[in-house]
Amino acid sequence: MTVYVDDMRARFRKHIMCHMIADTADELHHMAVRIGIARRWYQGDHYDVTLDRRAMAVQFGAREITWRECGLMTVLRRRDPAAPLVTPAEGAAWLRARVDAHLAAHAPRDSVRSS
Repeated sequence: MTVYVDDMRARFRKHIMCHMIADTADELHHMAVRIGIARRWYQGDHYDVTLDRRAMAVQFGAREITWRECGLMTVLRRRDPAAPLVTPAEGAAWLRARVDAHLAAHAPRDSVRSS
């Protein structure tokens, strides 16, 4: 089981924030306690953390990932909060399959022309 922090840089008031996610909610909340983040900041599947708290999480064993990897890993959780994290490759494959299915369903059909 693992906790992850991404490389997003978003301004929130005077802070720069990034995301912290984990394989399980228990792991996520445990890390939040270790780095001094209040439970009220929990956003359903992640915490937004300041860069200094991100550094603390890394010191306590969190894995550094990219913002893109974070999005791909949580793609199923956006549809079902109980869904597990997936690898970035699994998330990308799921997303590609959804896009392909959508495009196939909305592709223009060949029209039959009469001469």
